[in-house]
Order: sequence, then C-alpha cells, then structure tokens
Amino acid sequence: MNYWLMKSEPDVFGIDDLATRPDKTEPWDGVRNYQARNMMRDGMKQGDLAFFYHSNTKVPGIVGIMEIVREAYPDATSWDPQSKYFDPKSPPEAPRWLRVDVRHVRHLARTITLQEMREDPALADMPLVRRGNRLSVMPVSEAQWHHILSLESPGH
Repeated sequence: MNYWLMKSEPDVFGIDDLATRPDKTEPWDGVRNYQARNMMRDGMKQGDLAFFYHSNTKVPGIVGIMEIVREAYPDATSWDPQSKYFDPKSPPEAPRWLRVDVRHVRHLARTITLQEMREDPALADMPLVRRGNRLSVMPVSEAQWHHILSLESPGH
C-alpha cells in the first residue's frame, strides 16, 4: 500500500463535501501539474490511503483520510470549455490530465496543522514541510503516515 497527501481548498471542495457525496466518493479532478499527475498515474493504486489536506485557509492542515477507489483515468474537466480546468491542448483522443476517484474514510479527531508538522523533527523529510513545495499531490512514507496519525489524539 502507498500513502499520499492530497490538497484542496476547503471553500472549493473540502472534506465535508466529500463526506456528503453519494457513497462518500468523488473524482479528484483539476490537477494541472505534471509531477502531481505523474504520481497519480504511476503511483496511486486502488486501496491506497491519502490524507485530505485543507490548503489556502487560515489554518492549513490534514483534516481526514481518503481511500483511492479508482485508479487514474482521463480528467474530462479539461475538455469542458465551461470548466476552470479547461485545457484546449488536452483533447479527448490524447488526454493530458488525469484524475482518480477517492472515498471518504473518516475525519481526523482534530486538524494536524502545517505549523505543527513543520516543527516536528520526525517529519523533516516530508515533502509537504519543505519550503517552496506547492504540489497538490505528494507521497507520504509509511513511517510519516503512522507518526501523523499518532498526533491525532489529545496530548499525543
């Protein structure tokens, strides 16, 4: 199993939105970075787990857990001229952008904040805490995954 962190702005699509979708499942679309797309295409497998991370908010951080329930397939939003993710260089016959389907597993008991993770020596090698890393999809090691979950309980 692989572990991931996937970012979304809560005012665009937050964990509560995912939790209220039919079957608590939704396509994770709109990824428009080649490195993030390649991780989705080459690394994400059905059954993998991902942290749901709220970005571009007053207190950014990990708010929940999702499961990858469908592996990478073409992101049709790139073909829709009405979509903010429209890309005229990505025709249906040669799709440039991909998405995966994710399913809400659970909310965390509390938000594990970016600040908290930056200050934690056990997470120093995590891509999320590196300055300048703005990828919306990134890998999380198994050790980092378990360490972050250990921070969830009060008084960790």
